Amino acid sequence: MMASPFEQFQINALLTLGGGNFNISFTNSSLFMFIAVSFMLLFFYSGIYRSTLVPNRWQSAVEMGYLFILGLIGEQIGERGYKYLPIIFTTFMFILSCNLLGMVPYSFTVTSHIIITLSLALIIFLGIQVIAGMEHGVHFFSFFLPPGAPLALSPFLVVIEIISYVFRVISLAVRLFANMVSGHVLVKIIAGFGWTMLTSGPVVALFAGFPLIIVFALTGLELSIAFLQAYVFTLLVCIYLNDAIHLH
Repeated sequence: MMASPFEQFQINALLTLGGGNFNISFTNSSLFMFIAVSFMLLFFYSGIYRSTLVPNRWQSAVEMGYLFILGLIGEQIGERGYKYLPIIFTTFMFILSCNLLGMVPYSFTVTSHIIITLSLALIIFLGIQVIAGMEHGVHFFSFFLPPGAPLALSPFLVVIEIISYVFRVISLAVRLFANMVSGHVLVKIIAGFGWTMLTSGPVVALFAGFPLIIVFALTGLELSIAFLQAYVFTLLVCIYLNDAIHLH
């Protein structure tokens, strides 16, 4: 029987640690996060090791990624955002590495779990609040009252703005999580359908090539989505950071 398309998202403990309600086991999710970070560090090390004035291919790839995020910060935040380049660049590369690693057969997609994406979004959101407090102090709360709003409607508008502002965490987490899950499930279902056709007899097997072609096309689409979702997540972080700095 064909395995469930959700089986690929199951978290398994590779090294059981803790006891009772205390569990800090090393899981397949932890393993692939470690692999993603290792590959990311290896990528950067290969790019900067013996760097030359005329960059080689690895060096060019690293510089293109750096300039890409630098340009994004410049467009969305401005010069005051350049000092946050390390955290924004690291966030982009980590999500991209996890997304691409999840495309490898028999691997694990870390960003397909809401606990991972929600934790990442919550950490960034709290960090942005700290930055907003350092930049503006108590004046930051004026962000929740639109300028020129009628005084009688201000209590309702403030509540709506606060709910909308806090919902940014859910928006960041769910967007990344949902896109990773839906894409992988769709590829799994169509691939399983193609395999079922291939093993159902010679007549049906003649048409098994059609779902396999769709699988290859979806795989290419998933690779582009892996980059796009990392970009969208980073773009929204820049927009939210811009609001915290400039109170737009």
